[in-house]
Amino acid sequence: MIKKIIVLILALSISLFGDINKHKLDQLKIGALIVKDLKTKNILYSKYAQKRVRPASLTKIMTVLMAIKHGNMNKYVIITKAMLKVKPTIAGYKQGDAVLLADLVKAAMIESDNDAAKAIAISIGGGYEKKFIAMMNEKAKQLGMEHTHFSNPCGFDAKNHYSSPNDLLIMAEYAIKSPMFNRISNRNSYIYKVVRNGQFKTFEANTHNRLLNKYQYAVGVKTGYTSKAGACLIARAKKDGQDCLIVMMNSKEDRWKTAKEIFQQII
Repeated sequence: MIKKIIVLILALSISLFGDINKHKLDQLKIGALIVKDLKTKNILYSKYAQKRVRPASLTKIMTVLMAIKHGNMNKYVIITKAMLKVKPTIAGYKQGDAVLLADLVKAAMIESDNDAAKAIAISIGGGYEKKFIAMMNEKAKQLGMEHTHFSNPCGFDAKNHYSSPNDLLIMAEYAIKSPMFNRISNRNSYIYKVVRNGQFKTFEANTHNRLLNKYQYAVGVKTGYTSKAGACLIARAKKDGQDCLIVMMNSKEDRWKTAKEIFQQII
């Protein structure tokens, strides 16, 4: 009787995940892809999971995690000249602006603003960006991200700034354990105020994650893009107790359509 129950359970588990079209996924023009069922911990699909990739702005997941762990969200950060030495996307801060760390975190995560990420790094690093980057790499090591090295908090392409899809999956699984992180990554937009010359100036951060509007069960996480990294996405969806995470790197396909179709096969 017990053997029959075990066989039935195994059959049901196979049928639950038998609908994922692996052949179709194999044909997609995507550099690397991992699909994981977070409820069962099963990897449902994997393509080049250990490949060295450029993480682009997926890097900011670690940047934000360091701020959540080590920073005071109610503390104002005074923007310095060094914090503004970044390429777009930017929020548009000016030297001397006072911005709450909590708002920098949301700007970095939601809109992927590089000046916000840089400000987080220099502030949490006690004025030293390199110290913050060392903290990022130490955390990556602790998490078991064996094929990752960060050299900047924004995700700019650099020879010694790299990761792997599997490592990014590890990072994402760690990140979503934080309720604060989840609340931020699931937002479409955020309006906040910055103190500039003694007056409040309103800023708005808008997400690049179109999946949040295209698929009702999407719950974050982060997009990324550079010319060398290509279009990247870490996405999560939850429905009726099911929970799935996707890591998609260097996609030549429509990221949002592809992610939605994968989720629809699983949950």
